[in-house]
Amino acid sequence: MKRYPRFYLAIASLILVACTRSHPPQQPTPQLKVVTLNDTFKTAIRQTVYVPVYSHIYSEDRTQKIDLAVTLSIRNTDLTHPIIIVAVNYYNTSGALVRKYLEQPVELGALVSTDFVVDRDDTSGGVGANFIVEWVAQKQVSDPAIESIMINTRGNQGLSFVSQGRVIKSRGLNRNITRQSPNSATEQQLPKKIPESVPR
Repeated sequence: MKRYPRFYLAIASLILVACTRSHPPQQPTPQLKVVTLNDTFKTAIRQTVYVPVYSHIYSEDRTQKIDLAVTLSIRNTDLTHPIIIVAVNYYNTSGALVRKYLEQPVELGALVSTDFVVDRDDTSGGVGANFIVEWVAQKQVSDPAIESIMINTRGNQGLSFVSQGRVIKSRGLNRNITRQSPNSATEQQLPKKIPESVPR
């Protein structure tokens, strides 16, 4: 009979813990939908983005290094349509592939963000490391915001900075380019005829 009070006490403790943990901690990266790109998949736009990153930087001279944690952030800025991240590859200073972060393409919904992390102790990339990100979309979408954030909080001072990605290859229409009809473009490219002078 003496076991029952302990049993009820254990149950009460579990209920108390469950109540205090009603909001589970959020995962740093949302669970993304895996997508299969086959012959029936029609691509409206495809881009390859180069993102400079630094696994370390130099302080005062080349013998003093500051190791940095790297976060690659990819944000779908389109209000309506998803984009598909095809590849996220990490390269070192020599241009050699260090790591592939994706085994399969994943879908990034409208206004959804995701991130990929290089630990501070991972110095395999070097000062000239980079990410190559490839993404596609089946609709015309606004360009995603792709950037890297480097940070080190050891010691008395914190260090952080951001590096923006840049498009190095693009296929498909660009919504930011104003397109003209063939006739108007031809008319603008033709030089104006200079009137001939009349001899006197």
